[in-house]
Amino acid sequence: MTGAAAETRPERRRRWALFLGSATLVVLLDQLSKTWIDASFELASRRVPAGTPGGPTEVIGDVARIAKTYNDGAIFGLFDAAAPMLAIVTVFIVAGIIWYEWRHGAATGSLVTLGLALLLGGAVGNLIDRFRFGHVIDFVDLGIGPSRWYAFNVSDAAVSLGIVVLLGAALLGDRARPGSRSGADAAATATVGDSASGGSPPSTRVT
Repeated sequence: MTGAAAETRPERRRRWALFLGSATLVVLLDQLSKTWIDASFELASRRVPAGTPGGPTEVIGDVARIAKTYNDGAIFGLFDAAAPMLAIVTVFIVAGIIWYEWRHGAATGSLVTLGLALLLGGAVGNLIDRFRFGHVIDFVDLGIGPSRWYAFNVSDAAVSLGIVVLLGAALLGDRARPGSRSGADAAATATVGDSASGGSPPSTRVT
């Protein structure tokens, strides 16, 4: 019997609540943060010293700063000036994620569902920007001194975290899937079942 066939209706509801709820939360946090950043900060260049006009705003010293940029490429600013093509690709990615969860989610477990939800929320969050503005709003600037990571946003962080969660689920293998038990647990259950059904008691030796 497949995992999907064994899934009960309450389990299906909980799985889809986790999937859609987590994705929706990512989209909300992403869009709210971008709206605030876009209204409160000017465009900034990370090459300009922090605290000066046109430069980033320090949040945690030089380690974490706000540097609003408009990115018309992909995640972390890759593939510059490719917003229209990326928007089309993202639509197919979103459809693929939803299809995979619908088709295989019952058999893969809640960890995979969470990872896919983070990917979905991140993809939709940036897709909204591309449709609305033709670019994505990035603003998180992390690094030390001149060594800095690419500017990113909440959606980018969700996609990265989703990949980590999916890798963790892959490493766990069967242990991350619903209904999986270790061999020791199965043996212990079988032993208890034999005792409860009146199986032969252990032999004794009379001396």
